Amino acid sequence: MSDSQFVSRCTADAMSNAATSLLAGNLVAFPTETVYGLGADASNPEAVAKIYRAKGRPADHPVIVHIGSMDGIGYWAEEIPAYAIDLARNFWPGPMTLVFQRSINAKDFITGGQPTVGLRVPDHVVALALLDSAKKIGVQGIAAPSANRFGHVSPTTADAVREELSEYLSADDMILDGGPSTVGVESTIIDCTTDTPHILRPGAITQEMIEEVTGLKVTDAQSEIRVSGSLENHYSPQATVVLNQAPKSGEGFIAMKDVATPDGVIRLSSPTSVEEYARTLYAALRHGDSQGLSTICVIPPSGDGLAIAIRDRLSRASRGR
Repeated sequence: MSDSQFVSRCTADAMSNAATSLLAGNLVAFPTETVYGLGADASNPEAVAKIYRAKGRPADHPVIVHIGSMDGIGYWAEEIPAYAIDLARNFWPGPMTLVFQRSINAKDFITGGQPTVGLRVPDHVVALALLDSAKKIGVQGIAAPSANRFGHVSPTTADAVREELSEYLSADDMILDGGPSTVGVESTIIDCTTDTPHILRPGAITQEMIEEVTGLKVTDAQSEIRVSGSLENHYSPQATVVLNQAPKSGEGFIAMKDVATPDGVIRLSSPTSVEEYARTLYAALRHGDSQGLSTICVIPPSGDGLAIAIRDRLSRASRGR
C-alpha cells in the first residue's frame, strides 16, 4: 500500500473520495470513538471478503454494520423492541452496538451465517461524515470490524492501522486519519432479540446505564449469538500479558498512576482515571511490542462500569494469540 493513499486531513473531498472508493468495492480504514475500523460496503460480498482476507478473520465471525443514524435500522434489521429504540435515542451516536433479527438485506457474509445483525452509529465526526457521503451515493451501511489482524490489539490511531495492515491492503484502499480514538475500547454489544436486553460484550455503555434508560433488568443468561471480540483469546500483543503480578526488571508495566514502578521496569502507561486507562490501553500494549518486550505485567482497574470492559479485554489478552 502506497503512502499516497494515507489521508492525513479528512476534508470534504477526502470523505467524498473515500465514499466513492467504498462504492467501488475498496476498503477504507476510518476512526471511531472506540477504535479504528476497517470498512467496506456492507452490501458488497466481494468487498467484505477483502476485510476477512486483510484481517485473517474466520468466515463465521460476524462484522458490525455502521450506519449514519437510527433511521438506518429498518434497512438492516426487523423485530425492533421498544427498549432498543430507547437505547438508540439515548446512546447513539456512541459506543454501543445493538443486535437484532436481520432483514433480507443483511446477508450471511456480514452476519457470519447467523440470523442476527449488529448495528452501530459511531460518535466520531469523520466516521459520520464518511457514512453520510457514502449514503448519498447508495452505500446503506459500512461493515467494519477493528482495523487489525484477527485477535491482535485493536488500533486507536491511523499510524497503528498502517503498521498493522499496510502489507495486507491494496493501492486502492485508504486510511483516514481522525486522530486518536477517545474511548479506546470496543463498543458495548447488546442483544436486542429477546424481551430484555443482554450484554454480549462489555464496553463504555454500562449495565447501569442500560437499565436506567430501559427500566429493564439486564439479563445475564448465556447467549449463542457470536459477536466480535468474544473469543477467549483476543486483543493480544506479541508480548505475554500477565495480570496482577509484580513486574520484574526488563518487563513492561501498566497500572494506575498511584501504583509504583519497581526498579528496572519499563512503565508503559500510568493512567489517572479508568477513562484514561481505557483510552491508552491498546497504545500501551503496542508500545510494549515496539520495544521488543517479552512480558507486560498489568494491574487492571477495580470497580464497575468501564472497568469491567477493561478487565474483559485484558483477560482475553492474557491468554495470548
